[in-house]
Amino acid sequence: MEYHKISIKDLSDLLQKRELSSLDLCNYFLDRIKRIDPKIKTCISVFEDEARKQAVLADERILAGDKSLLLGIPYLAKDNILCQGFKTTAASKMLENYIAPYDATVIKRLKESGAVLLGKANMDEFAHGSSTETSSFFISKNPWDVERVPGGSSGGSVAAVSAGLCVFALGSDTGGSIRQPASFCGVSGLKPSYSSVSRYGLMAMTSSTDVIGPIAKSAKDLSLIMNVIAGFDENDLSSFKQSIDYCQNIDNSLKGIKIGIVPEFIDSLEDSLAKIVKESISVFESLGAQIKNISLKYNKYAGPAYYIITPSEVSSNFARLDGIRYGFSFDYKAKGSNSENLNEIYLKNRGEAFGPEVKRRIMLGTYALSSGYYDAYYKKAIAVKNLIKKEFDGVFEEVDAILIPTSPDVAFKIGEQIDDPVKMYLEDIFTIGPSLAGLPGLSIPAGFSKDLPFGIQIISKKFRDDIVLNLANQFQSKTEFHQKFPNLN
Repeated sequence: MEYHKISIKDLSDLLQKRELSSLDLCNYFLDRIKRIDPKIKTCISVFEDEARKQAVLADERILAGDKSLLLGIPYLAKDNILCQGFKTTAASKMLENYIAPYDATVIKRLKESGAVLLGKANMDEFAHGSSTETSSFFISKNPWDVERVPGGSSGGSVAAVSAGLCVFALGSDTGGSIRQPASFCGVSGLKPSYSSVSRYGLMAMTSSTDVIGPIAKSAKDLSLIMNVIAGFDENDLSSFKQSIDYCQNIDNSLKGIKIGIVPEFIDSLEDSLAKIVKESISVFESLGAQIKNISLKYNKYAGPAYYIITPSEVSSNFARLDGIRYGFSFDYKAKGSNSENLNEIYLKNRGEAFGPEVKRRIMLGTYALSSGYYDAYYKKAIAVKNLIKKEFDGVFEEVDAILIPTSPDVAFKIGEQIDDPVKMYLEDIFTIGPSLAGLPGLSIPAGFSKDLPFGIQIISKKFRDDIVLNLANQFQSKTEFHQKFPNLN
């Protein structure tokens, strides 16, 4: 049986009926990783022995009557999420040998649910990138075309789900890092509302927009995962205190639901992609939703604002990464030199360990926050962020959700844009706005162009993740656009 094509609920049923053991399921995915991952390179590390131990414990819990839905379900986690006792590298030479001293809250909650962690997934270095090409270790590949990128920065997590190397995966999304690769690889990827999932144990990039989120085959699977990982955490005081059942409204009718669309966003796409979005709109109309044209005039400023705010927060958050307390330390003895002063130690450690994109963002942020430029750049970017949020608030007085493209194109070829930072930053043109406003955004597969997947993005009010999950589930129930699987065998 092709277990990688089966939903979480159906796999759970097989496990509960003991028609399948968690250990057998674990071994099935470990075997797929061993056979397939050398072709697409999604995993930085695989925890074979530990995963099997977790699977055996899951089987014991099932035998004892535990009916948790994620019990015995194998998953992967992005390598910027701490897992106690294992390397957590953020795909950087700086943390190449860093062993996490504790579990991130999401990992702890998944452990308690009995989910089985298979390993850690590749990513852009410290989540800085939109293609997974900035990883210090290797470039992950798109399962639909190994000459193309999977997107980023959660490219390893998304590509692994796309290739069926795990049942689901965790990623992080700051400006589109789950949604954009989900579009490129043809899977469902949710950026939850900001503060709905604890960030404790996530290596901070942009603290004001970082969110951990799930990647899976369908909206229904995402809702099950969210019920485990979301909720208030005393270790993250920005986390939301209200308890939400993400499955409660997953099967609601769409009659009377109002969906806003932005015609100029659709018109900006090439014809084959615009056709996919228009056909998706027709599906929602057939399900009873009302379609209304809206305007998001401030979205054109979202990218410039984001790429001032993000580097600014990066420059602050990365001050701790100096190679002194932990992380890469320049080997003066091997290089036949001696350090002159503390500043030189910093320069050597960071100069050797950080890649070009990380250095670029640190320098941009330091400049934007420097004396004489703070008001001119950072303060204005925050004002734009507030305008974008206010605009979304106004739109959501008229509609329940917004449907827009996830990305401006399908996956591009490896090496095609890596030397053009501005072009790379524009990959997130449709995902940055919702991130700045803290809104839930869900990318789901909507069609293919040139044999490559393309996704649509559903957005709603903050903390109404249930609306985007319901809309996505109804779309997936009506169409053939559940996750399809590339032929990698």
